[in-house]
Amino acid sequence: MPRMQNYHRALLIIDAIINLVLGALLLMAPYGVAVFLGVPEPGSYLYSCVLGGVLVGISFTLFLAAYGQANTYGGLGIGGAIIINFCGAGALLVWLLLTSYPLPIRGLVLLWFIVIAVILVGVAELSLLIKSK
Repeated sequence: MPRMQNYHRALLIIDAIINLVLGALLLMAPYGVAVFLGVPEPGSYLYSCVLGGVLVGISFTLFLAAYGQANTYGGLGIGGAIIINFCGAGALLVWLLLTSYPLPIRGLVLLWFIVIAVILVGVAELSLLIKSK
């Protein structure tokens, strides 16, 4: 497998694992996860459970794309991953910049870390996509 394809697969797998871990945590214990991480508690479990399910679904789609099943199953591939990353990180970034929700330091650090990490993965994926054209 050419080097670019290995890098492409590695990025998709890293992205899928991040989404799978976050999604699974939100599905299993949305309230407990929020309290532990120091982020806003959900008013209702509906939203965090839906988000968890979506993240898990995205994760499986990324795994399908990473292992060459995109044509068979319609996986979203690198282009979809870029869009998801920038939209998700962008929404969280706007929330962090425009909201005065009182969060403990650990919650702020975690949320900023997530924004930066997801944007960096998205930039890496975008550069790969541009190089492969």
